[in-house]
Amino acid sequence: MSSDPLSHVIAALGRTGRTSSDFDLNPDVVLPADRRLRPAGVLVPLIERPSGVQVILTKRSSALKHHPGQIAFPGGKQDEGDHDVIAAALREAEEEIALQRSNVEVLGTLPAHETVTGFIVTPVLARVRAHFDPFAEPGEVAEVFEAPLAHVTDPARFVVQSRRWRGQRRHYFTVPYGPYYIWGATARILRALADRMDP
Repeated sequence: MSSDPLSHVIAALGRTGRTSSDFDLNPDVVLPADRRLRPAGVLVPLIERPSGVQVILTKRSSALKHHPGQIAFPGGKQDEGDHDVIAAALREAEEEIALQRSNVEVLGTLPAHETVTGFIVTPVLARVRAHFDPFAEPGEVAEVFEAPLAHVTDPARFVVQSRRWRGQRRHYFTVPYGPYYIWGATARILRALADRMDP
């Protein structure tokens, strides 16, 4: 048995599982075949603590135009200067929470996730090599916090909820943690990881 606390995550990255999107709980949605999706990357930073492996998450600023106040992974759209979506995720994590890319070991990626806002998002799982002091970028991030990986990848903790959005009933995953309401794309990506960790 491996002594690496992230060995189960690394093994999960090698397994297949259901693809994930903001639409997979809403089978009645018909997506245009000619839709143009913008590539983006989010970092799923995993840090080892005495209490176990933690996932670093952010609470987005309430002043943002898109997804204000929501729980999210650090990340964003791929810019012209980014070599790929992994580079975009690393750059955004450095900008949003001051996680230096030199302090990150990329473990792998999950299949890309299509969002209702027209992005195709690649989740990049990574180990944070050493302690760092997060600094929330004031214009984008209201708070940086950690959640236990065991909590947010436990299938029993996920609940499907719904609300009306653009005139239609939309269903989505939630995985609440303490005062944090984790839902939407962030919860769906965590559920995709959970499916692979508990096949």
